[in-house]
Amino acid sequence: MSNSEAESINEDEKKSQTVDFNTANRIQNKVLRRSEVMKQKNLKTKIKKAERKKRRMAGEPKNIPKTIDNMREKDDTMIVTMEEEDKKELNLEIANDELSEYFQKAYEPKVLITFSDNPHPKCRIFGRELCRVIPNSVNLYRNRSGVKKIVKNSIANDFTDVIIINEDKREPNGMLLIHLPNGPTAHFRLSNVKLTPDLKRSHKDISTHRPEVILNNFSTHLGTTVARMLAAIFHYEPEFKGRRAVTFHNQRDYIFFRHHRYEFTPNGKARLRELGPRFTLKLRSLQHGTFDSKTGEYEWIITDKRHEMETSRRKFFL
Repeated sequence: MSNSEAESINEDEKKSQTVDFNTANRIQNKVLRRSEVMKQKNLKTKIKKAERKKRRMAGEPKNIPKTIDNMREKDDTMIVTMEEEDKKELNLEIANDELSEYFQKAYEPKVLITFSDNPHPKCRIFGRELCRVIPNSVNLYRNRSGVKKIVKNSIANDFTDVIIINEDKREPNGMLLIHLPNGPTAHFRLSNVKLTPDLKRSHKDISTHRPEVILNNFSTHLGTTVARMLAAIFHYEPEFKGRRAVTFHNQRDYIFFRHHRYEFTPNGKARLRELGPRFTLKLRSLQHGTFDSKTGEYEWIITDKRHEMETSRRKFFL
């Protein structure tokens, strides 16, 4: 058989497999018309699957859909695009910043968690649940103390970090994370808070073992600093026996927090059980030193005119 005859046969097969919905639309009976349309849709699906299988067998690369994440605009602060000299400078800066002592295991973290004045019950419960998640943390009321006074007393009592939960309309809406004694200070917008009972879980499911910490997709200079601050509130030596994992996943500058327990099935696969709480963080500002709203020096802040900073949907800062 010649090549021209083979090509003509393949074209005849394709013509016989073409789906013509106009034929079905001319059927006046509603039941028969619907049945014919479903048959033609199924035939169209089979043809597409056969074509995809043929492309895989031919070794063609799989099509990757375009998303906002993989179309992200590159910038100079991304670690992947940095030159070698800039990477060395970043590593030197990390080795000598305010968080370096924690990563050198010079001290054990001790965290104070407090609230705004007269906190709503949901805010208080959220603080207690954070205490269950973060080892060696203490949950105390603010008693109308200013942030500077809280920082001063916390340093005197050997706390290494302070978390202040703000609320609005009886909902937690902000979180201030201050690393002691010399900063930095990060202000986050807090949203989508789901407590453990909302997830139909029990507090008894959360053990006292120190969790593993997973920091995902922090790819810029700013993102590295924020990730190091979040890591520094947990103990640097997790207890793997507890099988607890805490995840901070950054996607499009939204930091999603999840708390899981994992277990392995007999065939070696891992299963996850979410323990709670669940919430989302959005960085508002990063300040050098401890909190100072008047004379503080900001490393990064999102202005009220957000359109001046967010010039593109594909531009991210973390």
